[in-house]
Amino acid sequence: MKKINILLSTFFGCGYLTKIPGTATSAVTTIFIYIAYEILEYANLKFSIIIFILLFFYSFYAVKDSESEFENKDPRQIVIDEVLGQSMPLILLLYLNQANQIYISIEVCYILAFLFFRFFDILKPFPVSYFDKNHKNYFGIIMDDIIAGLYSMILIYLISLKF
Repeated sequence: MKKINILLSTFFGCGYLTKIPGTATSAVTTIFIYIAYEILEYANLKFSIIIFILLFFYSFYAVKDSESEFENKDPRQIVIDEVLGQSMPLILLLYLNQANQIYISIEVCYILAFLFFRFFDILKPFPVSYFDKNHKNYFGIIMDDIIAGLYSMILIYLISLKF
């Protein structure tokens, strides 16, 4: 079971790939979801939300189980938190697109969702920084990216408003 948890926590090895595994994993997540939603047209909102919720809750267990395999408290190899945080504004894009509330190119929206998430994940404004600094465990690893994803969702939503 531990090997499965490490595989999930590192998002099938993406966490081992580069010197910037968080950015690389966010990019892989964005491209994967873009292909699924926009090219393959597998745009099922309810299914996406259910998968996100299941992955969110299981990730706490997977990260807690696998973090002891790495040297520090917030291992760079653990990137499932980036998958979760990056998925949040992308699922919102799916909803907004289905509701015809996107007034700019969908590709531009995906790029913005990626950039916004990376901005908040790297800059760590409050309360992202709170979880990052005060919870040096599986909870903090995941929750700082969830809050960064929430901030990204807010900006994506604001952009979707027609001014």
